[in-house]
Formats: sequence, C-alpha cells, structure tokens
Amino acid sequence: MLNDAEFALVAREVKQRSGAVLTRDMSGAVEIRLHPLSRREGFGSVGELIGAARIRPDGSLWNLITDTLAHAETRFFRDRAQFEKLRGEILPKAIARRGHERVRVWSAACATGQEPYSLAMLVDDMRNEGLNANVEIVATDLSQRLLDKARAGLYTQFEIQRGLPIRKLIAHFEKAGDLWRISDRLRASVRYEQHNLLKHPGQLGQFDIILLANVLPLFDSETAAAVLDRVADSLAPGGAIMLGAGETLPEATSGFTLDNGFAQRVSDAARVAAA
Repeated sequence: MLNDAEFALVAREVKQRSGAVLTRDMSGAVEIRLHPLSRREGFGSVGELIGAARIRPDGSLWNLITDTLAHAETRFFRDRAQFEKLRGEILPKAIARRGHERVRVWSAACATGQEPYSLAMLVDDMRNEGLNANVEIVATDLSQRLLDKARAGLYTQFEIQRGLPIRKLIAHFEKAGDLWRISDRLRASVRYEQHNLLKHPGQLGQFDIILLANVLPLFDSETAAAVLDRVADSLAPGGAIMLGAGETLPEATSGFTLDNGFAQRVSDAARVAAA
C-alpha cells in the first residue's frame, strides 16, 4: 500500500498534468493500476517507480504515471438516452442550421474511442435513412497510448459487450483473432488528435456539438468550470455540449443553461427558444 507521502505526491503530479483529482480512498486502486507500469519500466515496486519519478528531471515517468491514471471509463453508447437525444434532436437541428455546410462534432477525452465510434455509427444510420448527415468527427485525448488504441479500432469481447447492440456489431465490426475490429470506413470517419483539456482548444476550430460526458466529475469544481469555459470557446453559435446522464454544471460555472444533459450558453438557449 502506498504511504501518505507517496500518494500525495502522485495525486499532486497527476492533477498538475491532467487536472484529474485522486482521492485518498483510491490509493489501493492507484497501486494496482501502477503495478504493471512499474514492472514494465524495470522497477521492483510501485514505490520504486514513484521514487525514480521524483528524481528524474525530464518528467517522463510522471507523464507515464499520469497517462496510466488520468482517464475516464468509457463504453459504447454510454448514457443511451443522451445518444437518443443526440440522434433525434441535437444532430438534426445542427444539420438544419448548417444547411449544406458540414456539421463538426468534437469528442473530448475520447479515451479508447468507444464514444466517437458510437457517434460514427449513429451518423451512418442517419445516412442510411436518407438524411443529409454531412458530419465531421474530431476526437481528442491527453493520452497518446489511448489514442493509438482508438485509431486501431480493436476491442476485446468484454469491451464489445459493454453497450454495443448486436445489430451494430454485425453491421460495423469483423472478427480479428480474439478481438473485434471496427470497419475501415468508420475508422476513417474519425480524426484523432492529442489534446489536454487544461489547455485552450483553439487550434481545433469551432464545433456545433461537443461531447464532454462523464469528464467534468474527474476534476474539482474550479478546474471543471475552467475546462467547461475553455471547451465552450470552441462552441459555434447555437451549439450544445453533451454531458453525462445526471451530471450537473460545476458550481463555479455561470452563463450556461442545462437541459436534459445538454449545456448551452444562455444567449444561445434564449435565441433557440425564441425561434
């Protein structure tokens, strides 16, 4: 078990690099998750890994530790009601608003890709139904390791069983040994880039819809509010940010309204209501 000083050091470094908050009751889980990394890096224990990270000047070990600890759980079509609203209301409104122009959607903190691929399957369904779904999907994450897995589009049977309807498995996946691979067409429909939500996303451009579900609870309230503000800077007029089912806006947040899990700037919400 990590001692208090070791855990406090890990928690401080992870928060500084990613914004994610580790609480003391996570100590056992932190040690379990860091154990494979410590062995892979040639250390006899997690304590030795942390000790080496403390004295290594380039910060590379802290980056690896952060990469291992600071990511959210994900699965296909997580928060199904949110995806149903996305399909039935949010996306159609964005498509109508854009006309012949492309709708841009950003999956922030995409982890291993289940969220953006769920969106890609949803958009594919819309096109098969004859709708003009001209949609660009951009997905980002802090972890290059997770992005590499997302780009590969390879998932275990356990990952497939978590939320993926059987008809979508048949339509969009093929067996690859013991794994399942998503179709080349859907893989090509998602563009992956590395991005830290503690930094401004200006280089990504503007988006009509931003998927930020189950991400803000990883941060403390002040950091979550700052992340939401930065992300919203990339929201096009009339756009919406999808949060997780049951999520509320951070306490320090102002200027947003929340309707059934989708946040909008107050000015945009008022304009939509008046339309």
